[in-house]
Amino acid sequence: MKIICIGRNYAKHAKELGNTVPTEPMIFMKPESALNYSGELVYPSFTNNLHYELEIVLEINNTISNVSLEQASRYYDRIGLGIDFTARDLQSECKSKGHPWEKAKAFDNSAPMSNRLINKNGLDIDNISFKLKVNNSIVQDGNTQNLIFRFDHLISYASQFFTLEKGDLIYTGTPEGVGPVNKGDILVGYLGEEKLLEVSIK
Repeated sequence: MKIICIGRNYAKHAKELGNTVPTEPMIFMKPESALNYSGELVYPSFTNNLHYELEIVLEINNTISNVSLEQASRYYDRIGLGIDFTARDLQSECKSKGHPWEKAKAFDNSAPMSNRLINKNGLDIDNISFKLKVNNSIVQDGNTQNLIFRFDHLISYASQFFTLEKGDLIYTGTPEGVGPVNKGDILVGYLGEEKLLEVSIK
């Protein structure tokens, strides 16, 4: 099982971190050991600046390779919410040296995921609102209307490089409003008005 993540897929998020807006999907990956259904995250000892990034997550439903844009929508049925936790200080260090980001992004338990997924049937995929509260305050309030690259595009694009297998997850990018967490914080993610995800920082 793979976790494929898409960076800078909302223009305002790219700009808030001082990054250029991409002209093609920006892909990085997390190992299966990053996946976290526990509802808890122990603050890693190797960072002093751990950031949340709430994302809609697609679950691939079959093995595919080189799928066309027109056929891509049939290869996912369910969506959930996940958080791409990022050691921002390590990421900045890696970027300044031209190094890969993996140690800042792919560490153990860095990809909390909702235990429940929602069937996409009946949803307006291009108009899904989602938000994150930290300690009951809304910090991210996104909508798939603002995606740079739509879900079907991401599936088709990624499948040109990697065989996608049943159960693989695609973290589709985060909207603006990312920020740091501290021990004791409680993060709650909503798809529309429905609570799907809760993570406590230990």
